[in-house]
Amino acid sequence: MSQATIGPDTQVTLHFAIKLQDGQIIDSNFEAEPATFTFGDGNIPEGFEQALLGLKEGDEAQLTIAPERGFGQHNPSNIQVLSRKDFKDMDLEPGLVVSFQEPGGEIPGVITEFNDERVSVDFNHPLAGKTLLFEVKILSVN
Repeated sequence: MSQATIGPDTQVTLHFAIKLQDGQIIDSNFEAEPATFTFGDGNIPEGFEQALLGLKEGDEAQLTIAPERGFGQHNPSNIQVLSRKDFKDMDLEPGLVVSFQEPGGEIPGVITEFNDERVSVDFNHPLAGKTLLFEVKILSVN
């Protein structure tokens, strides 16, 4: 019997690490319980999923995920300028993450700059525009 390979509707259990190109670890479960997902269930970004196609149990790989296949390119139109009055009781600083209530739920934004009148908020995903390294060890494929 041939070993199952990762593809549509397969259940995959793996250890993974997501790193920036400089080696900084963004997320990893190598020291914790492995993750299990069903290919195509939407639980992991499609670009990461596509990179796993064809891997088998026991495979280890370092995969490079381009921004378009990960969290998208940084989009300047996702930076909004809001009134300082909307932040009246807050101590603002660049890099502060603030949650905004939207009809579809909460979305995080990062304060990029502010003055007494206006606040610039970046709603891009923090990993947008970054090439990521996706290190995986496939434990099982069913």
